[in-house]
Amino acid sequence: MLPFKTILFATDFSPTSNAAFGVAAALARDYKARIIALHVVEPVRVGFSEFGGYVGPDEDKDVAMEMLRSIQAPMVTVEHRLRDGEPAGVIVETAAETGADVIVMGTMGRTGLTRLVMGSVAEETLRHAPCPVLTVRGTIPVTIAEPAPQSEVVVM
Repeated sequence: MLPFKTILFATDFSPTSNAAFGVAAALARDYKARIIALHVVEPVRVGFSEFGGYVGPDEDKDVAMEMLRSIQAPMVTVEHRLRDGEPAGVIVETAAETGADVIVMGTMGRTGLTRLVMGSVAEETLRHAPCPVLTVRGTIPVTIAEPAPQSEVVVM
């Protein structure tokens, strides 16, 4: 397996991203790697809908940074970065700048017209990344293992 030292975790704070962070944290613990948690604030969108023109919401950077700083894992070093720009491009750029060994991110798994219209940050990142990209689709079920039965010690 690859010797991961730096894991770039890209998040949009969605449930899928939360599941991807669980994977990133597990990798970081196993390889004693650090995680760089990245959130990209997209530029304000201007577009048209059936009701006329609209301007997309402007994300509050203070709230985004607070949410980003809340991303922590036991026994793992997590560095937090908030950047502006187009998400896929910034993710690829940050991976190159930091020497990331792998990018871990969630994906919505959109297909067809939705993907064509909305685009896919994960797909664009996969095409241009300087390192492997691990995408997590959906949420990962968490199961708690039953405790192992206690051994009895019999002294004679």
